[in-house]
Amino acid sequence: MLSLSSLPMALGVDFDRLQQVLLSRFGADRVPLLLEWQRMLGAERKTTETEKLRRVNDFVNRRITFDDDISVWGQNDYWATPTEIIGQGRGDCEDFSIAKYFSLIDLGIPINKLRLVYVKAVQTGPAGTFLQAHMVLAYYATPTADPLVLDNLNPQILPASQRSDLSPIFSFNSAGLWQGTGNNASKSNLSRWQDLLARARAEGFQ
Repeated sequence: MLSLSSLPMALGVDFDRLQQVLLSRFGADRVPLLLEWQRMLGAERKTTETEKLRRVNDFVNRRITFDDDISVWGQNDYWATPTEIIGQGRGDCEDFSIAKYFSLIDLGIPINKLRLVYVKAVQTGPAGTFLQAHMVLAYYATPTADPLVLDNLNPQILPASQRSDLSPIFSFNSAGLWQGTGNNASKSNLSRWQDLLARARAEGFQ
């Protein structure tokens, strides 16, 4: 594991600061979704970790519309902060996973139980079966547990052992990066993750 101990950790949310940023960048129309997200998080604070996973996964999958980075940001690959995801109301698989990650950390799930995972996902199209680069969020009840997968392609939370359509490449969180194949891709995405954490901290994620 590559340690990222120098990076800021997301340990809470300053919702007043988030609302200010949202208003200044996206306008008042996006505030209701922010408040809805805040209410959902508030309602789940005393529930079990399993219930927190379910509610967060359902909320993000239902309230955020899938769209690609070119359409949303005019870039080939942009990792949005939760504020930006709410501001646009749209995002790709990375954005879905990032929103879930920050939500669960705010609900008290320890960082070491969560990893963002780059995978190859088996997809079926008009030309047949193909592999698609994809990101999911994995939850580890214990360090050696079969992780549960939170995904926007399949809304059902299943153990990784039951997701034969996904092949993990590498995973990371605010504390470390677990290297798999493709070190160059890992370094590029690590830089993008560092930038996202810094932007999120400036927006109110402490």
